[in-house]
Amino acid sequence: MRHVSFSADNEIALLHSGAGFFPALITAIDAARVEIYLETYIFSIDDTGILVRDALQRAAARGVVVCVITDWIGTGRVETRQLKQTLMQAGVHHRSFNPWFRRGIARSHRKLCVVDRQCAFVGGLNINDDMISDDSHRSVLPAPRWDFAVRIVGPLVQDIHREMYAQWMRIGHMKLRARWENFKRARHTLPVPVHGEALAGLVVRDNLRNRRTIQRTYLQALGHARDSAFLANPYFAPGRKMRRALEEAALRGVRVTLLLGVGQFRMQDAVAHSFYPKLLAAGVRIVEYTRTQLHAKVAVVDDHWATVGSSNYDGLSLFVNQEANVVINDRGFSEYLRAEIEIGAAEGRVVHLSDFANVPWYKRLWHGTAFLMYRTVIHIITLGKDA
Repeated sequence: MRHVSFSADNEIALLHSGAGFFPALITAIDAARVEIYLETYIFSIDDTGILVRDALQRAAARGVVVCVITDWIGTGRVETRQLKQTLMQAGVHHRSFNPWFRRGIARSHRKLCVVDRQCAFVGGLNINDDMISDDSHRSVLPAPRWDFAVRIVGPLVQDIHREMYAQWMRIGHMKLRARWENFKRARHTLPVPVHGEALAGLVVRDNLRNRRTIQRTYLQALGHARDSAFLANPYFAPGRKMRRALEEAALRGVRVTLLLGVGQFRMQDAVAHSFYPKLLAAGVRIVEYTRTQLHAKVAVVDDHWATVGSSNYDGLSLFVNQEANVVINDRGFSEYLRAEIEIGAAEGRVVHLSDFANVPWYKRLWHGTAFLMYRTVIHIITLGKDA
């Protein structure tokens, strides 16, 4: 496993949901002078997606090199074809990640953007409308989807750019001359303004050199926790190491709060509920977010370590798919994010151990069956390496 490479003197701004993220993203795209790299799991052609698409096309029209990667499953087969045609007609380069599962079952779940190697975005937001459910039902949400991203200015942007450029080259089929032209352009470095003092690093998960990087980053943070740990995630189905780390932190007196999304997938909720009794018995506080769809993948430990990104706490994100998080060691940022998680927790429903004292046998059977089914599938997909 690669060690996380941190850089100092980064300015990092927390962007809350689409209201904070999309205006900042579009402003950066409209200011681009040289190049834009954008990766997303879902790129919907809805009102929000059209705004981002049009901004990318405006950039290409004024001579900016624009490269977009979307996931073939996340965006959809038909939608991918339509998006590709529209973007390429406007001069935007587009590539689809792993169409028809030609490179196995892994998906690219990353949400990244770099503009002119000066400004980067990392987070959990797809390119889709905040008020529409991102599952197959496409139902209207009662409130904007609860999610986060960060805007980064500083030395870390170069690391994110290198990762995105490498991804673009990995999944493409380019002639030698085109590769040489891209290489020459990559050597041209624009001046990077430095503001702020945050120490931060990019953490990615893939199936080559970074198979366990994101999980081990979480395990290390929880293992060193002394006071508090606040974690928010929509899908809770981690391996035993992650669950044990949460339990051990709570048992040694750390205030562990899990803010989890519920209500989107019935089987996912059942799998999560199968873990609740043991976690609650160890002292972990569990809150189910019920106001709207929770999509954030964020955490804060001891008010100085924080992470924002795309990785869920489930087998697909931790052991199969490609993911990207940013880890931030900065007290001011961490305290601010922790306050946002606490606000979310105040809007949720606290789960108590007593809630499971008189659960009917058929519900216990459903929880156990859901876990076994999920565990078997993940075990097969990962060849038994999903600990």
